[in-house]
Amino acid sequence: MPVGRRISHTRRSPRAFATSRTTVYLDPGLHRALKVKAASTDRGLSELVNEAVRLALREDALDLEAIRRRAQEPTRAFERILADLKRDRLL
Repeated sequence: MPVGRRISHTRRSPRAFATSRTTVYLDPGLHRALKVKAASTDRGLSELVNEAVRLALREDALDLEAIRRRAQEPTRAFERILADLKRDRLL
């Protein structure tokens, strides 16, 4: 079993009926910081974890969209970029 602490539901969010329960193992320092943030913002651990996961997934989606948009752009060899930087005395 991984070392860490479990997040358990101590408060029911307004959307509690639409949530799934899971176990997440956190490093002790991360768990402590999460508890401090929860207490200082008057939010539950689950709410903070949900927000963090949502933000991470949104960032991934934005990255994938940027890759898709740029897929047709012309490419340049690394060696050519390096030569240009040296030529321009930027490297």
